Amino acid sequence: MKISKVADTPTKENPHNVDVRLLYNKDTAQALHMQLAPGESLKPHKTPVDVFFFVIEGKPDILVGEEKVRVEANSLVDSPKDIVHCIYNNTESIVRVLVVKAPKPASKTKLL
Repeated sequence: MKISKVADTPTKENPHNVDVRLLYNKDTAQALHMQLAPGESLKPHKTPVDVFFFVIEGKPDILVGEEKVRVEANSLVDSPKDIVHCIYNNTESIVRVLVVKAPKPASKTKLL
């Protein structure tokens, strides 16, 4: 059994300059832990595969397409491939999100 602890996983360099840690990386899917400090956000972007966000902690604002909603912890947000999406932490608390991409992207994310 392989167990990946967030605290023991190194941060992954990313164009958003936020704390992202790659926990699972197979051809069938990728799982990343993302932590956003107050005021941090991703840059709007599109991914070539389906993505879902599971909010572990905090209340981020999540944009999918043209809809932006404040999402509570223990909620899952679906983001289909090739749709603009973004996560914003417009609160005074830490936000932690599990990001799952399926299948693993074969090409890069497109920043807008």
